[in-house]
Amino acid sequence: MWQNLIETLDKLGEIYDNLITLGEKKHSALVAIDMAGLSKILDEEQLITSKLQKLEQRRVEILRDLSKSNTNLSETTQAEDFYRSAPSRDVQEKLIQSHTRLSRTVERALKLRDQNQVLTRCALDAVQGQLNKLSGAAVEPTYSGKGSDVVSHQKKFDFKA
Repeated sequence: MWQNLIETLDKLGEIYDNLITLGEKKHSALVAIDMAGLSKILDEEQLITSKLQKLEQRRVEILRDLSKSNTNLSETTQAEDFYRSAPSRDVQEKLIQSHTRLSRTVERALKLRDQNQVLTRCALDAVQGQLNKLSGAAVEPTYSGKGSDVVSHQKKFDFKA
């Protein structure tokens, strides 16, 4: 069971490495405004994310099974304390090593995701600005009750056409 946990943690690390690679490609596609490339990346990302969810469920199942077999452990036990209850020193070290690697990889993936979210928001704002120009929209010098901009439109063309 402990070996299954090590393998699952390693596979999770590999999946997150793939997400980081895709995140870097997504970053480049967002900067270059390559919508076709971005679409392909999002499709790949969706496949990888589904694999990630399955592995994460597997990891949780393994941890539950291991915590049932040891009365000193529970689902709230810290990871490193949990790993120290492994049967041998070698397994403990492998678990801690895999966990540390996974933690760093997840942290990098989250940082990259946050950067890409900022780029996506900026790109959407630019698109909205261009659409507002085309439609003759003007932003009023006041805010709505919800704190958002008040935009008025001159009717230059029919959006329903």
